[in-house]
Amino acid sequence: MRVVNIIADLEVDDIQSARGFYADYLGLSTQEFNLGWVARFTSPETGAHLQVLTRDATAPARPVISVQVDDVDEAYALARERGYEIVHPLTDEEWGVRRFFVRAPDGNLLNVLQHRV
Repeated sequence: MRVVNIIADLEVDDIQSARGFYADYLGLSTQEFNLGWVARFTSPETGAHLQVLTRDATAPARPVISVQVDDVDEAYALARERGYEIVHPLTDEEWGVRRFFVRAPDGNLLNVLQHRV
C-alpha cells in the first residue's frame, strides 16, 4: 500500500458559511465537489486544498484526515492485522470511493480511501 494524498477534514456547522470564509479569506476558490455534507475547496494558484464536513453520510463519526491510498484492501488488511480499531468497515460508497475508518493509537480518526474506477 502506498499513500497517494492526504487531505485535512475540518468539521464545520454549515458548508456555505465555511465556503465564504475559506474562499474569500484563504483563496480556496475552486469547489472540487460538494455533496451537501462534505465539500473540498482548492486554491487555483497553488493546488492547496481543504475538505470541510458537517457529518459523514454513512459512518458513525467524522475523520480528521482523509488518506487516499493505491490499494485500500491492502490498507484494511494491514490495519486489522495490526489490531487497530476499525470504526467504519471497508465499504463501497455510492459517491465513488471504497473506504474504511481506522483509529490511530493517538485517538485520531482516519478515513482511508481509494477512488473506484
